[in-house]
Amino acid sequence: MRNHLLIGIVAAALLYACKPQVAPPRPTIALVEAIVADTSGVGRVARSAGHGAVQGSVALIGEPRDGILLARRFLAADRVDNIDGQARRDSLPDFAGEVFDVILDDYNAPYHHFFSEGPDPVNRLDSLRAAAVQNAVFAWDSTCFRSASELESRLGKSRSKVLVFTSAMQAEYGLFDVDTLQQITGGKSHLVSAMDVLLEEAFEGGAKNLAVWTSRDTRVSGVWQHVFAQTAEPGTSLTVITPESALDIRTEFRDVLRQYRTTGRSLDALLIDSYDADQFPLLGEVAMIRRGGTDEDAALDKMLSPAFRILDAGSSVVRSTYQLLRRENLFTHRIARPSARYYETAEAPDGNPVLVEVGAAYVQNAYVSDIH
Repeated sequence: MRNHLLIGIVAAALLYACKPQVAPPRPTIALVEAIVADTSGVGRVARSAGHGAVQGSVALIGEPRDGILLARRFLAADRVDNIDGQARRDSLPDFAGEVFDVILDDYNAPYHHFFSEGPDPVNRLDSLRAAAVQNAVFAWDSTCFRSASELESRLGKSRSKVLVFTSAMQAEYGLFDVDTLQQITGGKSHLVSAMDVLLEEAFEGGAKNLAVWTSRDTRVSGVWQHVFAQTAEPGTSLTVITPESALDIRTEFRDVLRQYRTTGRSLDALLIDSYDADQFPLLGEVAMIRRGGTDEDAALDKMLSPAFRILDAGSSVVRSTYQLLRRENLFTHRIARPSARYYETAEAPDGNPVLVEVGAAYVQNAYVSDIH
C-alpha cells in the first residue's frame, strides 16, 4: 500500500529534526523545512502548487461551519457583470464554471483550543501553524481518500489555485508558513485571509477608527489585535467586541455600538467576522439611528462618522476573490454553474490526519442541521 501523504510529512519532519539544522532566512516551523527537503511526495506537491492554475479549484479552508456558509455565498454570488466586471447584476453566477473545494477541518477544530490555557503555548501555536500548512498541502494535492479507514482507496480531486483561509486564528498563525513554503519551493497558488481582506477594504475606504464584531473565542485569542498592531498606520485604532447573545441581530448590533461608545472615539467602519451576517437589517438600524428618534439614537449618530461603513467577512471575501481571479486571469471560463465539493480532515488509524471526500448528504447530516 502506498503511504498516505501525511505519513510522508511526519517522516520528513522526523528526518529533518535529526539533521544538523541551519537557521532559515525567515523563522518558520520545522514542518516547512521538512517539506522543502523532500524531493518527492509532499515536496513535489508544494513545488507544483498553482502551476497550470486556471483549471484548478478555489479551496475554502477552516472550521466546518465557516466553510459551508462561505461556500453558499460563493455559489449564489451575482454582484457583477460577467462581461466587463462592473458592479451590476446580470442574472449569471459570478463564479460560473468554478469549483470550490470546501475543506472542513474537523480534525483540528475548534481552533480556539490552540489558545487555551496550559503548558507549552509556543508548541500549541506551532501546532496551529502546522495545521495550516497541512491543510494547504491537502488543497494542493490531486488525491484524497474514500474514508479514513480505507487508505488503499485513493480518489482524484482538483488541485487548488486559490486558498481561502476562513479563520482569523488559523490565518494569523499559519499563512506566514504557507507563504514561506511557496516562496522557497516556487509554488504559485494565491492565498486569501478573511481578516486581511476586511482590514484592507476598511483602510482603502479611508477608515481610521475600526471595530470588529467577532466571537468571544476569537476576541480572547488576540489575533485581531495582533495583526492590527503589525499592519496599522499611526493614528488608527481597533476595538474588538463580542456582544451579548440575542435572538435579534439588531439587538446585538446595538450592543456592539454601546460597547464601542465607551471608547469615546468616532467609528468609521464595523467589521463583522462572521459568514452568516445579513447586512440589510443592520443598515436599516443605522438609518433609524441617523433619524435620531431617541436620546440613544442621537448619541450613537454622533459617534458614527458620516462615511460609516459595515463590512462583513462573507461579502468581502467573495468580492476580493472575484477581483483576484479577474486580475490574474484565473477564471476557468467553463460554461457551467459553480459547484462545491466537500472534504473533511479526519484521523487515520495511525493517528495522522488525512483528507476524506464526503458527499452533500453527509455534510447535511453532520453539519448543516446545526446551521440556522
